[in-house]
Amino acid sequence: MSASDTLANIAILVPGYMNPYAVERISGSFELLRRERADLSLLTPEERERVRGIAAMTTIDATLIDGLPNLSIIANYGVGYDKVDARHAARRNIMVTNTPEVLTEEVADTTLGLLLNTVRDLARAEAWLRAGHWRVGQPFPMSPLTLRGRKVGILGMGRIGLAIARRLEGFGVRIAYHNRRPIEGSAYSYFATLLGLAEAVDTLICVVPGGAATDKIIDAAVLRALGPNGVFINIGRGSTVDEAALAAALADGTIAAAGLDVFADEPNVPEPLLELPNATLLPHVGSASEHARRAMADLCVDNLLAWFERHETITPVPESTGLARRVT
Repeated sequence: MSASDTLANIAILVPGYMNPYAVERISGSFELLRRERADLSLLTPEERERVRGIAAMTTIDATLIDGLPNLSIIANYGVGYDKVDARHAARRNIMVTNTPEVLTEEVADTTLGLLLNTVRDLARAEAWLRAGHWRVGQPFPMSPLTLRGRKVGILGMGRIGLAIARRLEGFGVRIAYHNRRPIEGSAYSYFATLLGLAEAVDTLICVVPGGAATDKIIDAAVLRALGPNGVFINIGRGSTVDEAALAAALADGTIAAAGLDVFADEPNVPEPLLELPNATLLPHVGSASEHARRAMADLCVDNLLAWFERHETITPVPESTGLARRVT
């Protein structure tokens, strides 16, 4: 960065909603261009020329990337970056970063809470108490499911998957996983196929990111393999699940229960899922603590600062690793 090219002269586009603390930090260092959505028509020709970076948690497609001739970095707020066309960005020599690690423990905590809630039906138990049934002598029905003796399969044994597995060890369950390749030195049982994993376990936790490679990989066949005592938990991306097949499997007893924190068309949750008593549904709150979201905001903005101050990044996505060296 030249002496005349100060941070305050670098325009950062923030399209759509963004964490307020991240916006505050960006506006304190850079020239902030806020727009209601990621749409080139909302920028003047002069503004398109001036945009050097994007900070976003929305879709950043090839059309937007190509329409910003001086764009050099896209800082994604979130560990999942399937809404960013990172491959196209790499072809244009544009860096893409995300915010891994800082939300790992929070999401793993949420996953265990969602699993326990799904198996023991805790939300309905609280609603029963609040409705006054317990007070008048109506005990809540015993839960038909338990974690005791369960075999848990984790689809996606990355940082979050490993954090979930460490927590599950304390519950005495058996743990297996499916990845594209086995983890060297792991004590957990590895299955080369998702279907093989589903056949071997009765509880399946999905942690994989979205994208074409994982679109609707949790389908009717996987759910059938999980079996009538099966529990399915999704903390990754809603696009990984055939939601119609899942609703049907829950309704007809193909599996016993499901706990979902993510959906294919958020915030729109399919009506068939809303109507099912054996579906526990959360509004994508896996990392939604003030602590985690502030850390995500810091990492998002720190990537921008590192890029424009030192031409480095802290957390480049795999598609961008050849464009800059990582800060240690």
